[in-house]
Amino acid sequence: MTSQVRVWLPLYCALLKRQLLSFTTNFSTRLSSSITGNSLFFPMECFSTKSGTEKNKALVAQLQQYGIIRSKKVAEVMETIDRGSFVADGTPAYIDSPMQIGYNATISAPHMHAMCLELLEENLQPGMRALDVGSGTGYLTACFALMVGPQGRTVGVEHIPELVTTSIENIKKSAAAPFMDDGSLSIHVSDGRLGWSDYAPYDAIHVGAAAPEIPQPLVDQIKPGGRMVIPVGNVFQDLKVVDKSLDGSVTVRSETSVRYVPLTSRDAQLQGH
Repeated sequence: MTSQVRVWLPLYCALLKRQLLSFTTNFSTRLSSSITGNSLFFPMECFSTKSGTEKNKALVAQLQQYGIIRSKKVAEVMETIDRGSFVADGTPAYIDSPMQIGYNATISAPHMHAMCLELLEENLQPGMRALDVGSGTGYLTACFALMVGPQGRTVGVEHIPELVTTSIENIKKSAAAPFMDDGSLSIHVSDGRLGWSDYAPYDAIHVGAAAPEIPQPLVDQIKPGGRMVIPVGNVFQDLKVVDKSLDGSVTVRSETSVRYVPLTSRDAQLQGH
């Protein structure tokens, strides 16, 4: 690399960061419905001399700065589970954007992971049970395992066998590995629309793909007092928060507008439908 390039690259990154900061501060400190879909770009990859751990911490700090992460616990968990371990080599893991993981699937943008963790935080206390539907490469499932701990139970469900294999490998390289070893964390090949009844009911359910309507089997697997977050819709989607009261009654509210890949059958997903 020439000396001119060495001088130019940091200046370019600084200028880009300044422009994006100026753009972003025109929005609410909490993401509005117009930008929570699954892409708010933070230029973390400009910090090219930093290690993955440092980049991951910088990403979390930036999400805190913009008011996306408010919970200390969520920040600690997202710092501990390095997003870079859950995407393919060469993927810009620390940009706040969804990333392709193959098989017409994506890993959600970090701000969406943060939002879902905060929405579910009270239902991810030590000893509780959590279900991650459409667990993909295992990132959010690993976060859940850290939050509910070894006394709890964390289940991931994914209908692409290759992604299940990859997610298990990823988790075994992460801080959540002990939970896989002691059996309190497991990933299964199955149709996520059916949930995973073996360990139901769940205090927290997260769905990582958009259903045309809320699947009843998932509602049935919410524990009284529990909560599910699920994107719902086709062209227009909303992140729904589904709460089940202690008497079993269910309420549904919309948190924000989003954009996710569809929750569908394995064959339809592989065909891109």
